[in-house]
Amino acid sequence: MTKREVDLVGNPWLHTTTDRLRLDLPTAADVDDLHAIHADPESWRHFPVGRHTSRDQSVEMVAQSEKQFAQHGLGYWSVREKADGPVVGRGGCTIPTGRPWWNLYYRFATSVHGRGYAGEMGQRALEAARDIEPSRPVVAYLLEHNQASRRTAERLGMTLAWRGPDRPNPDHDAIRLVYVDREPTDELIAAIEAHALG
Repeated sequence: MTKREVDLVGNPWLHTTTDRLRLDLPTAADVDDLHAIHADPESWRHFPVGRHTSRDQSVEMVAQSEKQFAQHGLGYWSVREKADGPVVGRGGCTIPTGRPWWNLYYRFATSVHGRGYAGEMGQRALEAARDIEPSRPVVAYLLEHNQASRRTAERLGMTLAWRGPDRPNPDHDAIRLVYVDREPTDELIAAIEAHALG
């Protein structure tokens, strides 16, 4: 087993809770709920090209979750309000290929927007990332016009580390913001800028 590989058996972060939410390793049974969230144009209002246009994309997304947990000990959870309820969101932290940071992600069904679930899940994700590899910073990428996502990052105590054009975005006027959970080093800022402008 390599340093970054983690046995899924006994990993306390596969299933965890917050005051109001259950966070679980996604399974095939979650695909339809997750697809409904990720195919909803309203949930991608700030970044339309990210929307899932086929169920296969959601199937692959779920398959990636087990790989994330196996490789890094953490990944993106399926989020429920109760154990036997439908999936209302997806989020957590994982390490993008070749990047020196954890990436914090959150996306929720529009039916539960405004309840503070992204922040509640995000706080647990930060705790998990710091438990597993505290020296690795956590970043959150978002678009400047997505005020709700920005407020979530700031409520989590993250600070703006970089602002600039989002070059891969088909919207050439899009501005990317990158928030970090700690004081960023020059090396981290350079890596963030290279990725954002990629």
